[in-house]
Amino acid sequence: MSVTEGPAGPDDADGDVEFTVDELAARANMTVRNVRAYAARGLIEPPRLEGRTGYYHRGHLQRLQLVRDLLDRGYTLAAVEKAVLSSPASATAPALDLLHLLDEPWNDVEPELMSRDALAALANVGRDDGLIEALVEFGLAAWVEDDHESVLLVQPAIVRNGAAAVALGLPPKDIIELFPLLQRNLREIADSFVENAVKAIAQPFLNRGLPPEEAPEVLGAVEKLLPVASQVTYAMFRKELAAAIDAEIGQQLAEVGLRGRATPAATDG
Repeated sequence: MSVTEGPAGPDDADGDVEFTVDELAARANMTVRNVRAYAARGLIEPPRLEGRTGYYHRGHLQRLQLVRDLLDRGYTLAAVEKAVLSSPASATAPALDLLHLLDEPWNDVEPELMSRDALAALANVGRDDGLIEALVEFGLAAWVEDDHESVLLVQPAIVRNGAAAVALGLPPKDIIELFPLLQRNLREIADSFVENAVKAIAQPFLNRGLPPEEAPEVLGAVEKLLPVASQVTYAMFRKELAAAIDAEIGQQLAEVGLRGRATPAATDG
């Protein structure tokens, strides 16, 4: 999903800002040819003409961002055209807000710069380029150009908690190998939650032509649903983790008991 700068870029706070078609295309992250094609389909209003030059405003940019976002999410151009043309211009900003809200769980992490010594101390291990390389491979960290003493934690919470597990005595290799497993399974869960949210809340809103009066209720529902989904996933994981620990401890105790009973018999023989 390629969302650019939100419903409007920071330079567009003033509604009077205008763009040429080249500037509009650059801000909307699409080609001039596509801008003209969408204009020909009526997806954006005609520009203000000054001589032979057309000038576009913030509303044009928002509408193009909405079109691109919907196309990026797999909607056909025909479906996008129907939704956009049946909705008033005032619905564009709420629709973009909704799409950005659905993207929030993947976009709210601030990278953290950390010295390699600090990272090693966090995990209570020595400096190891191999471990950092593994973190880089999984997208959890990145090397810092021209700074061999620092590493950029792309996902600082994940790296910090993984380091804490290593500090407790778990082998670094075992912890790192858990990352792709967690990523695959949690992504499947996340995709399912978002798919259901879109199907139950966002899609009907789009089908009704993005009525602006419904936008606050729809946005509020999605905003509340995403944290709830996170908490449900966390609670289920804790439950399954506790069950796995109980099962493993029970198995270990059973094996110890069997060994204990077998020892006297072996001695008597």
